[in-house]
Amino acid sequence: MPALCRDCCRPFKSGDDCPRCGSGRVISHPELFDLSIAHMDCDAFYASVEKRDNPALRDKPVIVGHAGGRGVVTTACYIARKFGPRSAMPMYKALELCPGAVVVPPDMAKYKGVSLAIRAVLVKATPLIEPLSLDEAYLDLSAENRLVDRPAAVLLARLARAIERRVGITISVGLSYNKFLAKMASDRNKPRGFSIIGRDEAVGQLSVLPVSAIWGVGAATAARMEAAGIVTIGHLQQMAEADLVARFGRFGHHLFLMARGEDHRPITADRPTKSVSNETTFARDIRRAEDLRAMLRPLVDKVAARLAKEDLAGFTVVLKLKTADFRSLTRNHRLPDPTCRAEVIWRIAASLLEREADGRAFRLIGIGVTDLCTGGNADPPDLFSL
Repeated sequence: MPALCRDCCRPFKSGDDCPRCGSGRVISHPELFDLSIAHMDCDAFYASVEKRDNPALRDKPVIVGHAGGRGVVTTACYIARKFGPRSAMPMYKALELCPGAVVVPPDMAKYKGVSLAIRAVLVKATPLIEPLSLDEAYLDLSAENRLVDRPAAVLLARLARAIERRVGITISVGLSYNKFLAKMASDRNKPRGFSIIGRDEAVGQLSVLPVSAIWGVGAATAARMEAAGIVTIGHLQQMAEADLVARFGRFGHHLFLMARGEDHRPITADRPTKSVSNETTFARDIRRAEDLRAMLRPLVDKVAARLAKEDLAGFTVVLKLKTADFRSLTRNHRLPDPTCRAEVIWRIAASLLEREADGRAFRLIGIGVTDLCTGGNADPPDLFSL
């Protein structure tokens, strides 16, 4: 079976250990040298950068985020994750789970610089890089796009090694034949992972996974599907496309394709982020203003955390509501200066909600920030706070 050493990056025919360097970090797969779509994800990016820059933190549980008040976790290192902290979790809860954690405030300028250093390594392999955030990206390493005449798997191993040596952090990669499966693969075996999902095995591997593993299926949609007895992707594979479209509209076509490992989205270089948002559909319709506010607040925190993670800010706050009879409402407020702060977003969001929470029943609420710019321009100090 084709094999590749992840340390010396040498391909060979088969074996458990590398015949050149003796390393046991070997990846083997029947389609190893036939696949070309990759997803790269840095391992606990912000925390890894902080540990790189402060070796005293190397063996400690590290959480990046703002402590106190309504702060949320931006990143938790793998040591801290063993105790339960996760990204977007309220900081107070993370510290309850891991009281010995070292909390480091985020340094977005530094993380952006590290991201650019990683990008400088990736562009040596292909110009077709689609960033999703500072710490992850899709790469098209097909023969017509790669800049080095080597199989995609070899280039990925070289890229991972170069980033670890030159930048000082580790990455995990997934290799497949489309974006959906490449990202699914990269989530396996972190940190320092290298996972593959080939064409011949995709349908079988997907069949045992929950429907929530499909790109685009959120918690509300998954709950609706599970209530109808559609629990695994295997259940979707057994359904005709017409049945799925009848149940879920155009999204049914998407489900039909994804369940069979088909994703035709191209990799688009440097796609700009137009907005950052989060929403939730209620299990039961909500009328009371205080209940709506309670559902809205964690969404605001998640939006703020993502803005911080991607070094973005925005001028316009957008509130989204959907009534019990499926009528969508959007209300927005433009700020004089861009923001990425949860407290600012919450103040505007709560004000917009107050005008709409008049006793009507709502089934969905969401919050977003648009008119984006870089985070360095966000939240200038108020004249009277100087």
